[in-house]
Amino acid sequence: MNKKNFYWIVCICIIGFLSSCKTSSPQLDYKAIAQASNRLGMDINFDNNPVLYVESASWIGTPYRGGGRTKGGIDCSGLTQNLYSKVYKKKLERTTSGQKRQTKKISKRNLKEGDLVFFSSNRSKKKVAHVGIYLKDDLFIHASTSRGVIVSNLKSKYYKKHWLHGGRI
Repeated sequence: MNKKNFYWIVCICIIGFLSSCKTSSPQLDYKAIAQASNRLGMDINFDNNPVLYVESASWIGTPYRGGGRTKGGIDCSGLTQNLYSKVYKKKLERTTSGQKRQTKKISKRNLKEGDLVFFSSNRSKKKVAHVGIYLKDDLFIHASTSRGVIVSNLKSKYYKKHWLHGGRI
């Protein structure tokens, strides 16, 4: 093979390689993100996981139902199980105590988006009775027995009193 043919083959290979490279931004549904931001009552930034926020927003207002697993009615561990399955493709156990066993214990100051948050009840200060998913800025989503699926603040008096710990899968 002569130098001229070799040169053309190398050029064609380089052009082919460069034309096959694609750089693109992730496909985001900005309308869904804006609606989720509205429903959740918080700003959703580019460094947040949009799938978590959009999916979480779709559950807001779902009524509480012990043992429930659907948008017709759901409990706290059912909500976390559903969100983790859809957002992270991870299977969580069905109960709060089971989900607690699946996590690595973390402090409140080390919480990150998607971590589980565990709370006690008035009956037992040490036993886990409630679970939610941390979003950001001290806000978490959970299924409240009185108000259904809502976003609450870890700094509220009730949740400060009943805080156990965070958990990372």
